[in-house]
Amino acid sequence: MAIYLLQLLAWSIFIAGLILWPAGTLVYPGAWVLIAFFVFGGLAMILWLSKHSPRLLRERMASPLQRDQKPWDRVWLTFFVFAFLGWLYFMGWDAARTGFRAVPPWLQVLGGLGMLVNMLGTWWTFRENAFAAPVVKIQKDQKVIDTGPYAIVRHPMYASALFFLIGMPLMLGSWRGLAFSAVFILGIAWRAVHEERALTAELSGYQDYAARVRYRFVPYVW
Repeated sequence: MAIYLLQLLAWSIFIAGLILWPAGTLVYPGAWVLIAFFVFGGLAMILWLSKHSPRLLRERMASPLQRDQKPWDRVWLTFFVFAFLGWLYFMGWDAARTGFRAVPPWLQVLGGLGMLVNMLGTWWTFRENAFAAPVVKIQKDQKVIDTGPYAIVRHPMYASALFFLIGMPLMLGSWRGLAFSAVFILGIAWRAVHEERALTAELSGYQDYAARVRYRFVPYVW
C-alpha cells in the first residue's frame, strides 16, 4: 500500500502546483478545497479498496496506458489526461484574472457539493463492480454487473463524473472553465459509445443488459 500512498502524495503535489502556480497566490480557497478532495478522496479510495477489492485498487492505480487496453482508448485517454491538466492550469489563471470573485460563493459551495456527489457515486460504483478499470479492456472473468447504480444507468461512473466536471470549475471560480466542461462531457460520451461496442462484441450478456437498462448517463435523457 505504501507505493499507492506515495503515488497519491506525488499526484496531489503536482495538482496543487498546477492550479496555484498560474493563480499566482496561495490565498485561493477553492483550490485548497479541490486539493483536499483529491487528497482525502484518494486516501479513502485506497484504504477502502485495499480492504474490499485489492484487485480493483491495483487497476485504479495502474498506468493509464496498458497492454490489453483498446488502441483507440490509449489515444483517447492520452488526449483526455493532457486536456484535463491544461484545463486545471487555465482555471487557476482565469480565476485569478477575475480576482477570484467571478463566481458567487453560494455557487462555489454548490460546486463543492457536486464534487461530493461524484465521490459518493464513484464509491457506489466501486462497491458493485470489481471490474471498474480506468481503461477500456475486457478483463479475465469479467461479467456484466446489473445491480446498484448499474440498474439505473449503464455507466454510473461517467454519470458521477458529470457532477465533477460541472462542480470543479464552479468551485474554482472560473466561468470560462465551466464552458469547457461541455467538451469533456462530450468526450466521455464518445468514449462510452465506443466502450459499449467493445462490451457488446466481447462480453457475454452485455447486449441483453443494454436492452434492459436503456440509458447511459441520465435516466430518461440519454
